[in-house]
Amino acid sequence: MSVNPPIEERQPAPELAESLEWVNAPAQSLRAHRGRVVLLVFWQASQAIGHTLLGELNQVLGRFGDSLSLIAIHTPRFERERDAKTVLKATNRLGLRVPVASDPGFVAWQHYGIRAWPSVVLIDARGRVVAVEVGDGQRARLVARIDALLEEALLDGSLVYEAMPPALRAEPRHALAFPAGLAVTPEHLYVADCGHHRILECSHEGRILRQFGSGTPGLLDGTSAEAAFQSPRGLALLDDALYVADTGNHALRRIRLRDGAVDTLAGNGQPGTPSFNKREQAAAELALDAPWDVVGQFDRLFLAMAGARQVWEYHLIERRLRVLAGSGAFGQVDGAAGEAAFAQPAALALVQQTLYVADAAGSAVRTVHLTSGNVQTLVGQGLYEFGDEDGPRTTARLQCPQGLCLDPRAPVLWIADTYNDAIRMLRFGGGELRRIDPGYRLHAPTGIAALPGALFVSNGEAHEVLRIDLEAGSTRRLPLGE
Repeated sequence: MSVNPPIEERQPAPELAESLEWVNAPAQSLRAHRGRVVLLVFWQASQAIGHTLLGELNQVLGRFGDSLSLIAIHTPRFERERDAKTVLKATNRLGLRVPVASDPGFVAWQHYGIRAWPSVVLIDARGRVVAVEVGDGQRARLVARIDALLEEALLDGSLVYEAMPPALRAEPRHALAFPAGLAVTPEHLYVADCGHHRILECSHEGRILRQFGSGTPGLLDGTSAEAAFQSPRGLALLDDALYVADTGNHALRRIRLRDGAVDTLAGNGQPGTPSFNKREQAAAELALDAPWDVVGQFDRLFLAMAGARQVWEYHLIERRLRVLAGSGAFGQVDGAAGEAAFAQPAALALVQQTLYVADAAGSAVRTVHLTSGNVQTLVGQGLYEFGDEDGPRTTARLQCPQGLCLDPRAPVLWIADTYNDAIRMLRFGGGELRRIDPGYRLHAPTGIAALPGALFVSNGEAHEVLRIDLEAGSTRRLPLGE
């Protein structure tokens, strides 16, 4: 039985609009891809499940490369994402080597009747729409459908065997590539060098002392030189270990700082949602879903599970995972642990029994009570109410915040307000949201860590880490790897 609809039921695929802005390749047309099966993916730069889907589609492309085309159409959720430069940065951060177009006017989106991110339009070799699939986790289903379409095209003589040239508009070479999470001690600064798939141990002045991970993407335990990470984002220090939210591997990793050895605590390298009822299943065998950050306290770690839209807990002694808060539904709903909803938890900070969450897709800062799991919103007016406004919490606006940390000397929460290119502070006890002026241009700050009187910031799209002296009001770039 065919997994695809009969030929007579398929409609011609609308041609790609001339208004599309191609960020890394010459303008594309579906006509030029005739004779090949086409996957047209609609994605959004800051969406975790879209990143996961693109990774899955790259694997599918590797299997069928000579007769399969993958074209990515970016449509924005945030104002910042209307800029083609932001789309190019996201394309390079994800390592995409397929044609990518920016569609800020949602023209192609409307032509294809798309209703949600991410979506994939499957087009046969004669340019007809076969199906529209929504969400991630599509790899197995798509492979079966593509197999059937290629066999169909082979039989009717329409199949073309010709590898498409890779699309590439690479970033300038830098010592760092899209640095993300940071962790700091009185002696050391730790940097998740996301684009180089490694973790760095540095001095506060920017001298690299040790590197963890070979720099080649993969999921491999071992010594600091043998181990492999893939697009690591979040870092947390606890006792003599550095814990890593290894986002691209959908895993929780640990670096033993005494000898640099790396091991995997949870995650099998594949995205998915585990069944927590199977207590006999080891955490390292479970599928996680895009962990973006991790923090720790005593014998517990907490994970911002961006793809699952939940906050999870990992018990270090029992080696057990559980959902702490979030139903998994997309939303901004406060309340009891299992009824509350997040849009995309991206960063965490912890004070005693309160976990602070940067809910990136909701442009919000939320709290989770560790005992009850109850969720509340501190800043954030709704899923689509983003902006750049200081002031009382009832009116203040953020735009896709992706970094949080606590000030060690004051009751202040520091926020990397990523899409506003800003650092904001929120004083506990009812204080207002306020931007600080670092005297330095920020480009999508994604990670932030604090020492008394100083902030360290990952200036993500500028491929650098900054040190802000809060008392002097000065900022300088750390010469990591230079």
